[in-house]
Amino acid sequence: MKKIPFLFIFFIGFINAQKLASNEISLINQGDITTALPIYQTTDSHQHKTLLNLSTEIDPVDANTATLVKRMKESLLSTDGGVGIAAPQVGINRKVIWVQRFDKEGNPLEYFINPVIVWRSELQNLGPEGDLSIPEFRDQFYRSKVIQLEYVDLKGQKYSEIVEGFTAVIFQHEIDHLFGILISDKKEKEKNDSYQKVDAFKKSDSTTR
Repeated sequence: MKKIPFLFIFFIGFINAQKLASNEISLINQGDITTALPIYQTTDSHQHKTLLNLSTEIDPVDANTATLVKRMKESLLSTDGGVGIAAPQVGINRKVIWVQRFDKEGNPLEYFINPVIVWRSELQNLGPEGDLSIPEFRDQFYRSKVIQLEYVDLKGQKYSEIVEGFTAVIFQHEIDHLFGILISDKKEKEKNDSYQKVDAFKKSDSTTR
């Protein structure tokens, strides 16, 4: 019997793992594809469970991924002061986020597919955070001042960049969502941590992600 190289099998398995399930495709394409997807809330038990689930990578060149990206942007634009959103917040446990880039001229909204933080600075920021999925919850949180990020676009092109300040805070918040980490749970875990305070928060306290 002919042997199939292990790396080839691994590659095929990885591609299959990125493919969207039928229920995900149905949700992404439900209703008008040019409108916002509903934002999941922790006050709903089913939606809360989705928010706590681990997200997996997504095929960047799948047409359904492009639809998800577009509808997530509409979801973010439909909020009052939101500066970021992650796919679990619209019911899809896949690695897609939108972030408002306060580190760029015009503060544009940009999407990121399969984002990974490959490095974080030891120096931390302490500042206020809210969440689009957690009604009326705000608190102070520590975040790395500088991060190095890797991600791909809808063509599958890979990128790497250094991000700092308030925009780095948003990235860290949204990528936490991809690991099922909510700020309401995060507070308990960092009670015994101690960091140097750096003021990187320039947005108003109404900011939610």
